[in-house]
Amino acid sequence: MTGMMDNENGNIRIDTAVIEEFAGHAALDCFGIVGMAAISMRDGLAKLLKGSSVSKGVTVQVDEDQKLTIDFHIIIAYGVSIRTVVNNLKNTVKYQVEDYSNMKVKAINVYVEGVREID
Repeated sequence: MTGMMDNENGNIRIDTAVIEEFAGHAALDCFGIVGMAAISMRDGLAKLLKGSSVSKGVTVQVDEDQKLTIDFHIIIAYGVSIRTVVNNLKNTVKYQVEDYSNMKVKAINVYVEGVREID
């Protein structure tokens, strides 16, 4: 699925995979986020994703009004306030994604899949 914008020079299409990758890296820059998580279907455990696979912990959907819904599956640092970390993630990602893509973010859903000590 792609997001689409029209301007005086023509159409711009942005694949959701591009936004997922960007949003994943923006989230990793937030204090308290250890990494993105992938849930193993076999045993139901959360696996920490790093590097180039951060987009696997992010899902982007584009609605009919070209607004984005972004889902994050994250692992947070032990000892930090979950509410503070999640609020910071939502504010930071919303601002950066809207600035980057020129598309509006309708919702950001965050699923905390685990807690880890910072290495």
